[in-house]
Amino acid sequence: MSVPAQFRAFRIHSDGQQQQRAGVEMLGLDDLNPGEVVIKAAFSSINYKDALAGTGRGRILRTFPLVGGIDVAGHVLASTDPAFREGDAVLCTGSGLSETRDGGYSEYVRLESQWVIPLPSGLSLRESMIIGTAGFTAGLSLYRMEQNGQTPAMGPVVVTGASGGVGMLAIDVLTRAGYEAHAITGKLHHLDALSSLGARQVISRDNLHWGQKPLENAIWAGAIDSVGDDMLAGLTRVIQPYGNIACCGLAGGHALATTVMPFIIRGVSLLGIASAGTPRPIREAVWERLAGAWKPAHLEQICTRTVRLQELAPVFETMLGGGSFGRTLVCIEE
Repeated sequence: MSVPAQFRAFRIHSDGQQQQRAGVEMLGLDDLNPGEVVIKAAFSSINYKDALAGTGRGRILRTFPLVGGIDVAGHVLASTDPAFREGDAVLCTGSGLSETRDGGYSEYVRLESQWVIPLPSGLSLRESMIIGTAGFTAGLSLYRMEQNGQTPAMGPVVVTGASGGVGMLAIDVLTRAGYEAHAITGKLHHLDALSSLGARQVISRDNLHWGQKPLENAIWAGAIDSVGDDMLAGLTRVIQPYGNIACCGLAGGHALATTVMPFIIRGVSLLGIASAGTPRPIREAVWERLAGAWKPAHLEQICTRTVRLQELAPVFETMLGGGSFGRTLVCIEE
């Protein structure tokens, strides 16, 4: 099979005045960034970062024009790297896609082989993109927490932003890994759904009154936080001694007003989760866990919507408006 002369892609442009336009257009392979591996894409997904990039409301793209989409999964069509052969099932998340190079919202994608991950046994292409960057971020959070000593025996781990993609997958991954997962959400109409994923306790964001002292009563053994700002600051005050907080998002803001007391009195660790640039050995280790012992048990429940390339724009608006729930899968193939 060869790449057709033209194919569909969701491309983002800038007029140089901080104004962006984006939409589906026809491209050729020579319009894409160079790379050793050409993939016929099957699926992608929509992450918060994709919504920021596609609408221009976040300074995500470093160069223009670029094809959007920080995730992609499909089959190798051609490769100059002998590590990959035609027909291999592969995936790629983050790694500069839709930031410094063309991303996954395209029928054909050309990538540097160093970022291409063979699809692990135990995952289908579709499942890998329901997981996508969101699930990889959740898995990387737990991976780093366990590297730093976190164990299920220490007690429950709380997940903030629990009704988002990262949050829902984090609950599922934690439960699969043997942890007691608790959830904090501002969307209580999703309480039953979060409980069905394995959350043993679901707490309204509006009911959090954990005090303002540098150290409050320790409640949780650890946390996976995608909110930041006041939420993250509050968590530092209520984590048990030698617990870990994985900081993986800033949906609530990028500020952090806290003290050093939790870190030097209780030995709490704040772990930064930079999923986009994760080194390949760690990337492969996390994906192996997500395909095996940590594989989320509720992927079909977490995937709340499937869209095509031409349907991306309204989903971006819904996500940035706080109206998203779960994961949105992007079906590339017609």
